[in-house]
Amino acid sequence: MSFPDLAALRAALASLPPGDEAAAATVAARQARLTKPPGSLGRLEALAAWLARWQGRAQPRLEHVQVLVFAGNHGVTAQGVSPYSPAVTAQMVENFSAGGAAINQLCAVAGAALQVVPLALETPTADFTASPAMTEAAFLQAVNQGAAALPARLDLLCLGEMGIGNTTAAAAMAAALFGGVGADWAGRGTGVDDAGLARKVAVIEAGLTRHPGARADPLEAARCLGGRELAAILGATLAARLRGVPVLLDGFASCVAAAPLAVLAPGGLDHAEVAHRSAEAGHARLLERLGRTALLDLGMRLGEASGAALAVPLLRAALACHQGMATFAEAGVAEAP
Repeated sequence: MSFPDLAALRAALASLPPGDEAAAATVAARQARLTKPPGSLGRLEALAAWLARWQGRAQPRLEHVQVLVFAGNHGVTAQGVSPYSPAVTAQMVENFSAGGAAINQLCAVAGAALQVVPLALETPTADFTASPAMTEAAFLQAVNQGAAALPARLDLLCLGEMGIGNTTAAAAMAAALFGGVGADWAGRGTGVDDAGLARKVAVIEAGLTRHPGARADPLEAARCLGGRELAAILGATLAARLRGVPVLLDGFASCVAAAPLAVLAPGGLDHAEVAHRSAEAGHARLLERLGRTALLDLGMRLGEASGAALAVPLLRAALACHQGMATFAEAGVAEAP
């Protein structure tokens, strides 16, 4: 699928398909008969129903799990918002390809396929303190690249990013989408010192001042203040909804990237779970704005879909309990009166 212009993208966002409530109800009915006190598996029970609802199957499955990591570079790094050079983005993409990153190990544990999608790394986005990060054409191209990256066979999509400077872009987007000032959303990212954090806050404020329309239009926020990898996550999240695929979002940057769906359409992110609460400043505030509780909270702030991949075994456990446990009748166990 592709979106030829912003009007087509807005139209897709305005007509998101609902989940399959009958499939979810079938799962809930079986959960009520399993050999356990009602609700005793907590969120594991809800996760099994969530998978059914958004796969559209009364018998959900996790045979084809895909991790997509989108990589992009940001012109705003010229403002000194990261201790690392944009060259590190391409170097990390090579590391992913060689199997040497955390995400490679976590995908192996999770039984998930990994695809890394570099997006014009040789051409960073524009410095958003001076001009929009992307033209409309560049923004749509990145959104469409994200949507096109989903494989044909897919039961669960995990989304993450890599891009030096992207926590600055994400913080600026968050401020535009949910209000507040730069200091409310800026964090230390890849490890800036106090002076670097102050520069980051000032850069975010400059971007918000430069692009006042971003506060009124989530797509303009993504175009003017975001980045190619964040736009690709938006496109992939939307494509997953349109195809009936549940999504695990990674940390702060990934959640901000997908957040325009929630702002533009009630329930727009209902097909997505937040895999973990990042230690990056701003993520807890973002989860509060989105009304979400992350599945995991391990103090991670790596990005690269690490938290999303780590949550896959949790979903596998939820499905194993749902499908493998005996009912009271099957086990010959007396139910509570």
